[in-house]
Amino acid sequence: MEQKKQKPTAENETLIVSRRIQRVSLHLSPVPRPLHEHDTQEQLGLFPCARSAKLEILASIFAIVEAAGAVDISLGIKLGVQYSLWGGSVINLGTKKHKDKYFEGIDSLDYPGCFAMTELHHGSNVQGLQTVATFDPITDEFIINTPSDGAIKWWIGNAAVHGKFASVFAKLMLPAQDAKGVSDMGVHAFIVPLRDLKTHQELPGIEIHDCGHKVGLNGVDNGALRFTSVRIPRDNLLNRFGDVSWDGKYTSSLPTINKRFAATLGELVGGRVSLASSSTSILKVANAIAIRYSLLRQQFGPPNQPEVSILDYQSQQHKLMPMLASTYAFHFATSYLVEIYSQMKTTHSEQLVGDVHGLSAGLKAYVTSYTAKSLSVCREACGGHGYAAVNRFGILRNDHDIFQTFEGDNTVLLQQVAADLLKQYKQKFQGGTLAVTWNYLRESMNTYLSQPNPVTARWEGVEHLRDPKFQLDAFRYRTSRLLQKSHIESVILAKFIETVEKCPDASTRAALKLVCDLYALNQIWNDIGTYRNVDYVAPNKAKAIHKQTDYLSFQVRNIAKELVDAFDLPDHVTRAPIAMQSEAYAQYTHFVGF
Repeated sequence: MEQKKQKPTAENETLIVSRRIQRVSLHLSPVPRPLHEHDTQEQLGLFPCARSAKLEILASIFAIVEAAGAVDISLGIKLGVQYSLWGGSVINLGTKKHKDKYFEGIDSLDYPGCFAMTELHHGSNVQGLQTVATFDPITDEFIINTPSDGAIKWWIGNAAVHGKFASVFAKLMLPAQDAKGVSDMGVHAFIVPLRDLKTHQELPGIEIHDCGHKVGLNGVDNGALRFTSVRIPRDNLLNRFGDVSWDGKYTSSLPTINKRFAATLGELVGGRVSLASSSTSILKVANAIAIRYSLLRQQFGPPNQPEVSILDYQSQQHKLMPMLASTYAFHFATSYLVEIYSQMKTTHSEQLVGDVHGLSAGLKAYVTSYTAKSLSVCREACGGHGYAAVNRFGILRNDHDIFQTFEGDNTVLLQQVAADLLKQYKQKFQGGTLAVTWNYLRESMNTYLSQPNPVTARWEGVEHLRDPKFQLDAFRYRTSRLLQKSHIESVILAKFIETVEKCPDASTRAALKLVCDLYALNQIWNDIGTYRNVDYVAPNKAKAIHKQTDYLSFQVRNIAKELVDAFDLPDHVTRAPIAMQSEAYAQYTHFVGF
């Protein structure tokens, strides 16, 4: 009987894509930047024919970007620029006429594009952008100008070499009604052609320069753009939230500049969702390399006995096992974020909008900061061999470093999370509706702000310490005092516990429970000073938490290989000789010429 062909899902998209990506070279010795840019674009060109998903299937796009980033972060970023930023801005900020005209070309890569928001003098403060788009009612066109050097668009991915279009964010200027001067209608997005589609030559008024060699991500062609009286049709205004008629009259369903600005930026959170997911993928790769190497590498041992795996040493377990637990926690949290983001785009639920905005900011900041630090820990855990470029930690660390800055500086994003949290507290006391992820705030604030129970503060039994209720209560008690990171950690733990409870297979559920307990207790131990300062945890309980963390690290070590294998990262994706699952040392010595 013929089997029915199954439609690929977001879950297996990563594996499908990783098998189709073929690098020109697997060597990680320094590659000249122009060659890296060329190779990245060549690989990018494989995607329209390789993937089964379309641009509008958001979960699949995120899975594709994640898979590509595991192979080469530059490739993942190029994909993100094309589909999430350039394509996303057209789809989310434009209307039907824009989708009809540009969608197919974006999807097929016939219209490679850029997202031109950041300027030399302004990044996080988007409302301070200086590029202007002045409407000319005589010709029915907008005139794009860069009024000063500070207004030059800077760090624009895909601009220096490959981009033919850009979504340019600029202040929309209209002739004043009294015919004297102009009226500033706030920042809007415009589609601006950069290069001729056939000759690839820069169009009149467009000046493009390469931003130069970077610390990492040198497969991405970041460029600087200057506009001098560049005329574009009025229809090139992405007019979902505001439009201009032929006679220069402005209309919008939103009454103020601030509301239009908030709505515009709100439609662009997909970039943060993608970065949180991609950063988790990079952390998986680093985990896989470090743990596979640690299982293979043997040093010392009992007298007259064989040497033992370095992962059997407690010091190595302390470095890597909590990190592995965090990686699993991030996977489930970012998967949830992708899910509710997709729901938000489909249902336009106001409640989900608030949830996605806060959670995407928090997870992007938290996960990327954690991954940046963990990449150095993984390098150190692999000793001198971790320092070899071919084993990837250096390039992973350098390429990933900018994740902490673009799509929102992490410090600014965490401040936004704190502001949202305070707003939710206020809504709670005023009887308002809370976003989904903040539901635990419906419980009495007194639970978390009152003095801790002197009895439970001393409980040290294993059953109590590994009880999800204790773990969540501890995380949420801390949230009421520390805000920001502790709230994100509470959400991450809640999603991990939820996943464990829903797991249908008993043995898998037991393994995930071990990992979840390690994540929770390790986070509590890392911030034990906070709990001790307010006597939420008594001294005997603190010791018990530390002891249990050591025990769980040992237990997780026993299944570390299986946990890493579950990431489904074959050797041709990890591409580190010290982590090859067969003949690792042979691959390594062959690489250097033996």
